[in-house]
Amino acid sequence: LEQPFIKDQDKTVGEVVKEAVASIGENIKVRRFERFNLGEGLEKKEEDFAAEVAKASEAAAPAPPPAPAPEEKEEEAGPAVAVSAKDVKQLREATGCGMMDCKKALKECGGDMEAAATFLRQKGLAKADKKAGRIAAEGVVTSYIHAGARLGVLLEMNCETDFVARGEVFQALAADIAMQVAACQDVTVVSTEDVPADFIAKEKEIEMGKEDLQSKPENIREKMVEGRIAKRLKELALLEQPFIK
Repeated sequence: LEQPFIKDQDKTVGEVVKEAVASIGENIKVRRFERFNLGEGLEKKEEDFAAEVAKASEAAAPAPPPAPAPEEKEEEAGPAVAVSAKDVKQLREATGCGMMDCKKALKECGGDMEAAATFLRQKGLAKADKKAGRIAAEGVVTSYIHAGARLGVLLEMNCETDFVARGEVFQALAADIAMQVAACQDVTVVSTEDVPADFIAKEKEIEMGKEDLQSKPENIREKMVEGRIAKRLKELALLEQPFIK
């Protein structure tokens, strides 16, 4: 409230709020806010992709064979297919495969992007699980405001590239997830792994002390408590909820 108002530097935010109170006739309070900086806390790898391709190609290249004897002659190889770093990057983003796999596929398919993607799928390389460990620091910050403007959600969802972040599929998914958060009042974390350990310990203490378990053998109590806690954690985790659509 002490900051200069962005639309009138001669006033503070607090003064603007007071003016609005005088005009409207009701008290107004700015209760809370949240600021999201996209990718904050995630390591973003800045690199020259063309240089990376060249470096990886050099490292992967086999040692030059010994010079052939003068009397031996080899057939001349066909013209090499030129593969650009841009094409390698595009195929890599589309399939999630390694850089050298993408380069090899493009060479094998004469530079045809679609054929190269099919080639990688046939080789079993284009799999979603290969992308799981890669850094996702691009994406969007989106919001959902429920009808009547009494409930709102601010959501950050990440992906690997700004190209994907601008796409309709990603944008629509982010909007759906924000609406899902608004619909799930008990949800407090993204996944069960995000639930604090002290919360789990407290829940276990509560469950172990419940009357309906006191007559059970210790090993049975432990198993029943584990099941109850697992159910409780799922209730708190966004990714465990039935999809709203």
